[in-house]
Amino acid sequence: MELIFLGTSSGSPTKSRNVSGLALKKVGARPWILIDCGEGTQHRLLHTPLSLNNLQAICITHMHGDHCYGLPGLLASAAMSGRTAPLTIIGPAALQGWIAATQQATHLTLPYSLHFIDVAALTGVVAMKGFDISALPLSHRVPSFGYEFVETGLPRKLDVAKLKADGIASGPEWGRLQRGERVTLADGRVLDGHDYQLAMRVPRKVIIGGDNDNPALLAECVHSANVLVHEATFTQAIASKVGPGPQHSSAMAIAQFAAEASVPNLILTHFSPRYKDGGPGISIRDIEQEARAHYGGKLFLARDLEVFHLNREGELSRMQDGAPAFAGMTAR
Repeated sequence: MELIFLGTSSGSPTKSRNVSGLALKKVGARPWILIDCGEGTQHRLLHTPLSLNNLQAICITHMHGDHCYGLPGLLASAAMSGRTAPLTIIGPAALQGWIAATQQATHLTLPYSLHFIDVAALTGVVAMKGFDISALPLSHRVPSFGYEFVETGLPRKLDVAKLKADGIASGPEWGRLQRGERVTLADGRVLDGHDYQLAMRVPRKVIIGGDNDNPALLAECVHSANVLVHEATFTQAIASKVGPGPQHSSAMAIAQFAAEASVPNLILTHFSPRYKDGGPGISIRDIEQEARAHYGGKLFLARDLEVFHLNREGELSRMQDGAPAFAGMTAR
């Protein structure tokens, strides 16, 4: 899997960070999913190989502008790029009315259909190419949600040792058995493909949260997750000074939760613009130091256009430190 961060600032952009946006895809596959679409997301996409024609779903966590103001422009650009395939949008019910009003006010006609799914009413999974998507209610000033992505389409492998032990020579029958078909051999034996398939590996799971001041709401689902992406808008000192009104998580709060839940890989994002990447004043390093003091797993602080790779063993790595790495990746 690949996670490509398109924006990592909260509220408003900075010189080095755009507001929220994150792409998820399988390595080597064209279809991809967008989680949140803050203003300027389509500009960030110009620095990636991602095509709007291959975008299969957009998941909006909540209706605050830094998570959705970029959506009308992105939809319009998709139209101008020649997109005709339907597009699924999962998000709060108000999203559909807002997009419709924007289309009417700006005379925006789309040559493709939009399939809206009200996230608050979503009780099952939404099946996309490569992933099943589920919604996770969170706690914020407005209804906010996280999304759980579980990989699908895992290949079944043949038990070659068992085939050889049973005297079944390599040939076309092996392919049919791998597909789970029943095969009649020349000697009259009837084989069931499922008897010669190895157990599939456990599907990988990624959880991407929206704005949320109560990480414990993710406790039930996060235990089986390989990666948790969560906001860390403030350090605890600033969060205490600001007060509970904004309803955001501090680095300490999410780090403590991730440690208690034994989350193996934690990516923090959605940083207040007050935290600078360099120079005098409070620094993004303050968030990192606070998180590391409470969490001993594999911790990352996301930067715009960074690419993270989750391999088949569930190991997460940053593809290149401080620079996007879109070419030369090994598909896994």
